[in-house]
Amino acid sequence: MSLDARTVTRGDVAVVYLSGAILFGEESASLRSRVRDLLNQSNQIVLDLKEVGYIDSGGLGTLVALYASARKVGGEIKLSRLGPRANEVLQITKLMTIFDVYDDVDAAVASFDRLPVKQRSAAGTPS
Repeated sequence: MSLDARTVTRGDVAVVYLSGAILFGEESASLRSRVRDLLNQSNQIVLDLKEVGYIDSGGLGTLVALYASARKVGGEIKLSRLGPRANEVLQITKLMTIFDVYDDVDAAVASFDRLPVKQRSAAGTPS
């Protein structure tokens, strides 16, 4: 089973629509490469997992590594439309607690426009 990816830019957000399987090996390597390239263009990325039918331990490791890589450069990776298998695996491994997960792509994209409460109050305070 292979991993196919299609990227669409929505404003400042890169949305990567994934389908297939996120597996250790070629699939994970191609996803890492694609997201690293995107991080050079946008620090706001949504991975849409609706069509991902399988994620193995290497695929989970890749998602965590991508999350860490994005954070390291001041970026964020959010997940949208988890398929049943992706949802189950992320729940079991407790990785749902580190990712921001949204029911649809629009909500994930819109979430980048909202500043966290701490940042909002700091931004409104005169210096």
